[in-house]
Amino acid sequence: MPSAPLTPDALVIGGGPAGLMAAEMLLAAGRSVLLADQRPSLARKLLMAGKSGLNLTKDEDVETCLQAYGGAAGRLGPMIRAFPPEAVRSWAEGLGQPLFTGSSGRVFPEAMKASPLVRAWLGRLGAAGLAVRTRWRWTGWTDDAATFETPEGPVRVAARTTILALGGASWARLGSDWRWTGALAEIGAPLVPFAPANAGLKIPWSDHMAPHLGRPLKNVVFRSGGIESRGEAVLSAGGLEGGGLYPLSPALRTGAPLAIDLCPDVAADTLAARLAARPSRESASNRVRKAARLGPVARALVAEVARPCPRSRARWRRCSRRCRSPMTASDRSTRRSRPRGALPSRGSTKT
Repeated sequence: MPSAPLTPDALVIGGGPAGLMAAEMLLAAGRSVLLADQRPSLARKLLMAGKSGLNLTKDEDVETCLQAYGGAAGRLGPMIRAFPPEAVRSWAEGLGQPLFTGSSGRVFPEAMKASPLVRAWLGRLGAAGLAVRTRWRWTGWTDDAATFETPEGPVRVAARTTILALGGASWARLGSDWRWTGALAEIGAPLVPFAPANAGLKIPWSDHMAPHLGRPLKNVVFRSGGIESRGEAVLSAGGLEGGGLYPLSPALRTGAPLAIDLCPDVAADTLAARLAARPSRESASNRVRKAARLGPVARALVAEVARPCPRSRARWRRCSRRCRSPMTASDRSTRRSRPRGALPSRGSTKT
């Protein structure tokens, strides 16, 4: 005979940041909370994100923050206004984590990793009475109880409130394995198909780019589909990837071209004048280096997308406003070798 179900006030399924935050709010409201996760420990993906610094939020007002959410801003607006960027900062500082703001406006813990924050957070939740069960895999519902496969055998939980914080379809070894979709499909719950969120962009670089792969393109502005993001990205063997590019994923995955402003603090006309003023006998590479003050990685990108480089001053004026770029949605699904200079023509780069 199956054992009687557990009966907490609230059941939270998923031990990532969303599940932990939901549990914290429920505990603050005086509810008893059971949090279950299928992995051996909590916040595994958050700890992985912390390996690259743990960008918590941006130093901006809430209305500016909402612009990054595109078409979802209307639906998410009430929640983000209730917990705006300054509240995120206060929450992290309340866990004893001093913060700093980077040149792109992104906010990080001074520790540049997630483990101190996670330890403090889990300690606070434990002191507040959170009951945690790990290695519990949710399998659906039987009658009014959620069912789990656990090391001790099947377990049922009949909570007054159940919150699903189950993650997406990336990093299966950290817990986001999307298997929960089957349990929801069985009861007819509407599901939105998965789509890339923080996605890189596949680009078939020419051999010219090989010495620069693995190096960052810093302090640039990326634009696509009406979305703008200032930050950096790494030139990888497969294309471009990084925090500056990720906010553009909704536009890029629909096929919108990518534009990169390599000199975001210099007006296009000013840059054109600087380029045109250089001696005509000067090589294109030196002209870009001296007039635009670009580093080796940015200059390599200019050569990749604008080759053959202009010789006349008039062409430099045109080029400073719009150069061809290989960074288009069509390139994200295929990689192929191509000769240097043989580039698609849908993106743009302001040099």
